[in-house]
Amino acid sequence: MSFNSLNLIDPILRSLKEEGYTTPTEIQEQAIPIALQKRDLLGCAQTGTGKTAAFALPILQHLAANSSNDPNRKIRSLIVTPTRELAIQIDESFQNYGRYTGLSTTVVYGGVNQKRQVKQLKKGIDILTATPGRLLDLMNQGFISLAHIEIFVLDEADRMLDMGFIHDVKKMLKVLPKKRQTLFFSATMPKEIIQLSNSILKNPTKIEVTPESATVDKIRQGIFHVEKGNKKQLLVDVLSDDDVGSALVFTRTKRGANNVVKMLNKKSIQAEAIHGNKSQNARQRALSNFKDQTTRVLVATDIAARGIDVDELKYVINYEIPNIPETYVHRIGRTGRAGSNGTALSFVDSSEREYLRDIEKLINQQIPVVDDSEYDVRTEKLMNQQPTQSHSNGTNGSSGKSGKRPRPSSSRKRSGSRR
Repeated sequence: MSFNSLNLIDPILRSLKEEGYTTPTEIQEQAIPIALQKRDLLGCAQTGTGKTAAFALPILQHLAANSSNDPNRKIRSLIVTPTRELAIQIDESFQNYGRYTGLSTTVVYGGVNQKRQVKQLKKGIDILTATPGRLLDLMNQGFISLAHIEIFVLDEADRMLDMGFIHDVKKMLKVLPKKRQTLFFSATMPKEIIQLSNSILKNPTKIEVTPESATVDKIRQGIFHVEKGNKKQLLVDVLSDDDVGSALVFTRTKRGANNVVKMLNKKSIQAEAIHGNKSQNARQRALSNFKDQTTRVLVATDIAARGIDVDELKYVINYEIPNIPETYVHRIGRTGRAGSNGTALSFVDSSEREYLRDIEKLINQQIPVVDDSEYDVRTEKLMNQQPTQSHSNGTNGSSGKSGKRPRPSSSRKRSGSRR
């Protein structure tokens, strides 16, 4: 199937072609026809499956059919998402896909001065992407009215719950028009999220794509057994491989992220950190530098990284593996997105082996070990086969040096939007 077969209008198809997207992802293929029929939708899908385009393209098409150049135009579509980074990226997607529709978009989020955001709102916009706190704040000040919303999107609902935003969402829902289309997305469906979806959706069509285990299966994975004190040198060794370009590195703590960045910069490897103690401007600057490859390595904690969406990111490195197995899946899902190639490498010290066992139980597979003495055989297996049969608790290569390192396979042309 191609985007041409989804009954999208020419201005949108033109933008998709310029972005290099020709084939929709699974969720786009399922969701776009439903949304174009103005039906409510309940989508169970993770970030990286292409769900942003799954709701953005129908919204653009609906609103473009009745667009206006009136500077006093009202907000007709609202997208609420939990993190600033994700909100910014969603707005960028609307701008990219809707560049020929004549529609106006903007984004509001906390952590920065509201002056510029208010200025954009006063110009009149069609589509607003927002985080819950700043949205409510600007509503209370009278800068935002939701009275004319035709299409509402609640994105990453489970993360809203995790971050304590559900009460803010419920406050906002009370002032939305009763007559509207609602598109609801969540990676998981705990009881509270099911209850919330039942309260705001009317006869929804439910779609579910890319379960967690399937996402993991599409990513090449490998483990280095290494003692904690040798992880820094191992990271430098891995990054010294000419074939390893940009990489997203995960630590469990903000302090750990800062320490890794400091060490890499001393080794002349350009790196920046992104975590909760960084200002919004600093976080966005670091992410922009990483996207345009000014910064080669982005070191992140889990909360800060949830909204990171970088095209063609080939490497995720778990400098410290998470103590919550589901977090591993979210981390490595930053790569291998929407059909692209991706490799996830994890550094496991002796204190983390219990975490590793929990991860392997969740994903129902054993992750291959990248070992000095068996480098050639294991690397070929890691790079070219699904890692379902190799053993993860074998020889402890604790020297801290990796010898040769896994090399990425050749890149593949994008097929469909990953946002």
